[in-house]
Amino acid sequence: MTDLTAPRAERRVPTATYRLQVQAAFGFDDVSALAGYLSDLGVSHAYLSPVLQATPGSTHGYDVLDHGRLSDEAGGRAAFDAMVAALHERRVGVVVDIVPNHMTVPEPEHLNAPLWSVLREGRESAYAVWFDVDWDAAGDRIVIPVLGGTVDEALASGDLVTVADGGPDGDEAVVRYFDHELPVRPATENLPLAELLDRQWWRLESWRAGASTLNYRRFFDVGSLVAVRVEEPDVFDATHALVVDLVREGLVDGLRIDHPDGLADPRGYLRRLAEVTDDAWVVVEKILEGDERLPGDWPCAGTTGYDLLWRIGALFVDPAGEQPLTDQLAFASGARLTLDEVVTASKQQVVATTLVPEVLRLARRADEVLAAPSSPAHPPSDSVVRALVALLVAMDRYRAYVVPGEAVHPEAQRALDTAAERAREHLSEEDHPTLDVVCDLVLGRVGDDVRAEVGPALDDLVVRFQQTCGPVMAKGIEDTAFYRWHRLVGLNEVGADPDHFAESPDELTDFVERLAQEWPLTMTTLSTHDTKRSEDLRARLAVVSERPEAWQHWVREAQEAARPYRSERLDGATEYLLWQTLVGVWPIDEDRLQVYATKAVREAKLHTGWSDPDEEYEAAVAGFVSGVLQDERLRRHVASWVTGTAHAARAGTLGQKLLQLVLPGIPDVYQGTELVDLSLVDPDNRRPVDFGLRAERLARLDGGAEPDDLDDEKLVVTSRALRLRRDRPEWFTGPTATVRRVRTDSDHAFAVARGDSSGDHVVAVVTRLAASLDAWADERLELPAGTWTDLLTGRALESDAEVPLARILDRLPVALLTRTHV
Repeated sequence: MTDLTAPRAERRVPTATYRLQVQAAFGFDDVSALAGYLSDLGVSHAYLSPVLQATPGSTHGYDVLDHGRLSDEAGGRAAFDAMVAALHERRVGVVVDIVPNHMTVPEPEHLNAPLWSVLREGRESAYAVWFDVDWDAAGDRIVIPVLGGTVDEALASGDLVTVADGGPDGDEAVVRYFDHELPVRPATENLPLAELLDRQWWRLESWRAGASTLNYRRFFDVGSLVAVRVEEPDVFDATHALVVDLVREGLVDGLRIDHPDGLADPRGYLRRLAEVTDDAWVVVEKILEGDERLPGDWPCAGTTGYDLLWRIGALFVDPAGEQPLTDQLAFASGARLTLDEVVTASKQQVVATTLVPEVLRLARRADEVLAAPSSPAHPPSDSVVRALVALLVAMDRYRAYVVPGEAVHPEAQRALDTAAERAREHLSEEDHPTLDVVCDLVLGRVGDDVRAEVGPALDDLVVRFQQTCGPVMAKGIEDTAFYRWHRLVGLNEVGADPDHFAESPDELTDFVERLAQEWPLTMTTLSTHDTKRSEDLRARLAVVSERPEAWQHWVREAQEAARPYRSERLDGATEYLLWQTLVGVWPIDEDRLQVYATKAVREAKLHTGWSDPDEEYEAAVAGFVSGVLQDERLRRHVASWVTGTAHAARAGTLGQKLLQLVLPGIPDVYQGTELVDLSLVDPDNRRPVDFGLRAERLARLDGGAEPDDLDDEKLVVTSRALRLRRDRPEWFTGPTATVRRVRTDSDHAFAVARGDSSGDHVVAVVTRLAASLDAWADERLELPAGTWTDLLTGRALESDAEVPLARILDRLPVALLTRTHV
């Protein structure tokens, strides 16, 4: 157990963080070397990707191998301590990302010591409680779906063998299959191999069979990430001891919690974490859908910022472009499908294919509850499966937060009721009564007699249904539907609703004011390792909404010029995605675009996929990409759009960055995005960052040089806003900090003031929808009387209550004004 009486070191709440992807190629020593730059930039904390020991060679760290060890590849404990010391010397703290939901299933398996113990000793292992295994589903065995074919085929080919030099110490009898190793149960070593396989705590199957028979919970559909039961106190303590020590020793100031919705009890987990860390600053990677609110009883500072990310971006989208771009999508794809139709079909496909084990486990548990002697209803098992599937597909959020033993929260009730209404539309009438029964079950509503008979099974069903909603949402929407529906792909972002085409200034204001009141210390962001496109790429694409007719003409010309490279296998929807991608990311080399295109079409799951790639189709896509990128006429055509919209894209790039940095919350800057960053989805957004270049640019600008390009301008915006937050935190995150919308008489300007109870001290002004703005005329900004200085240009100006926007925004499309005299 964690010693709660141990002394606690002083910690600081961040004013701003800087996300760094730690791995073998960029370890703790590399972070140490950035201490001066991060301090000069203005961030208060380095925010590190998972730092615990992960699978050797991991580039992300979410495949945790050992919770008791800091990453050897990144430098180990000594380098970590030296990194913290170097950062602290420059008054920069540390925030780390932790992964409570799952661990890796490595190759060879003995690298994960707790898992190895369970594979060797089964339910008798001291670590059996660690992992979420449905033992009864496979006769007290764990299904290991790693074979390329059947067991008999692997035996006949000689790919399955027993050796005596396996295991962590090289002295253990194991079954070996290429890089996989599985422990041999004592007293079975001398059996014939086929018989030996039948006597183990594990059961080998092909990866195809495992798609339906897997019996351990995993992260989404990733079989190599096995779920961990941190709801068990001993498991929590064992998996969090090192992290908690780092926090209590003052080496780590805050934590980011990965995928809390995968946990059995997110609120309970956060309460325990708050207790052992003495209420450290904690943010959760919670994806809020639409107007969904973060549960108010969660002891955390807020989310990781996707809820503000899409709203800021949508402020720069012109609502007038919605219908023309809807028509353009229908023309390009050859089908007029709504997003809701695409989402429903995508979720249905995911539930019927990649998430079959999760659905079957739910169905088994539901059948167990319904088989109780006192159960008033006994619907057929196949009807229960259909009802569960329809309800999972109909859920519009990652989780409803029903807690066994507690009254159902009204918001959870509304979410389930709404889902049930939608689910009913996709079921035959004969399944409607079963749906009603299933809805009661997942809400935990049964008679006292039934609860007395099968209470634990019912509670497990309630929790497990919620744990399954998240994978259906993530894999069905973000990783499928968003790769199929391309009206304006910059809106297809994590946590976003592309049907919410644009955000009005009033809508953003309402959200920001609520955020300041409810979650003033939440994280905000514009780019992460999980975003589908970087902030600046999305800013470019937003301009398409302002010039839909010009865009339609541009696309027609592009399609005509690309005719020689288009095979009959290439579908219109994929081609349209590629055109939007090109103007967003240009310039790009072929290797990067080919990797992205392959990932995009496999994620769409319409013509090819990860498990069964269609080589002919993928060759058609690759040939199109190659042909376009090697055609000088098409290269000029793409460049012409980028050049012609650069003015408006500049306003969006700088505007959304400034807003993120001044609005309520703790802003995070993803590595490298202080300059213009045009990155696509992972792995593209994990490319190495040239920090030397950034440090040189910052030093030059700090020395008085004027910005040379948009990179310089973005660096000025980022550094000046970050430094202001660091130097005057009371205006942004203090208990008396204020935020208010500042009046302008132009729809092309949005302004917000920050300050405290004594008044406004900062006013940020941004230009929006700049493609249709020729020049400022007589439009004015309400600005309290006094002398103000624009931190971005160094220019002072006087205000007697109003100032012309033309005077403020003549050099840059944004301004960061601070009051120097009243």
